[in-house]
Amino acid sequence: MANNPAPFSDIGKRARDLLYKDYNFDQKFTLHIPSSTGLGLVATGSKKDQFFVGDINTLYKSGNTTVDVKVDTYSNVSTKVTVNDIFHSTKAALSFNVPDHKSGKLDVQYLHPHAAIDSSIGLNPSPQLELSAAIGSKDLCLGAEVGFNTTSASFTKYNAGIAFNKPDFSAALLLVDRGQALKASYIHYVDRPDGFTIATEITHRFSSFENRFTIGSSKSIDPHTILKTRFSNDGKAAFQVQRAWRPNSLVILSGEYDPTRIFSSSTKLGLSLALKP
Repeated sequence: MANNPAPFSDIGKRARDLLYKDYNFDQKFTLHIPSSTGLGLVATGSKKDQFFVGDINTLYKSGNTTVDVKVDTYSNVSTKVTVNDIFHSTKAALSFNVPDHKSGKLDVQYLHPHAAIDSSIGLNPSPQLELSAAIGSKDLCLGAEVGFNTTSASFTKYNAGIAFNKPDFSAALLLVDRGQALKASYIHYVDRPDGFTIATEITHRFSSFENRFTIGSSKSIDPHTILKTRFSNDGKAAFQVQRAWRPNSLVILSGEYDPTRIFSSSTKLGLSLALKP
């Protein structure tokens, strides 16, 4: 099923990742400890202003089943059990949080050669229902998603989109925020030795006639360093430097200048360190 369409959530994902992924303006530390027995451990800590939060994540894989358990600073326990190929081309995931007894949720994904369907239902007396679907191929697909609140008997979201993908570019058009905004994105991979890539995203809101424009780029400075930049029409400018200082370990420095911040510093800096022995 190499030609099957990606899930609806992946429409426009290539451009979003270049423009926003891994930009962090706090201090963050992540330690990955893999294991040949199928049991992995991930410890994460981050500091924002004067507050420090962290969590320990344990991941266990056995056959088609993955169990993910996370404990955070406030002793909340999140658990997710995923079973691949529970039926042909079907994946199911059960998640819940302790002590929130109403947090249970069941997610089911079905992949067909010409369709991708995702569904979610809350496991409580008044569940939230979500359904998304994409049809087509990996080159051209269109899809939609809806969310329904059974308590208020109202739709919480309804979005639609179309994507056109090729090895050197990807374009997407999305109707989002319950039809209140139109978002277009484009990413182009330039045939250059440094892997230069450029992406842009334009959002138009129908109610206020507001337009937002963001453009970004990515290139390799050397075999171990990637530089990303981002600029918005409101004057914001950001950069990100990723340095692989050893295999599977990254140091990421991010910075942003925001001229709209009047009562606080207009400059933000963040440092992320990810270690994987």
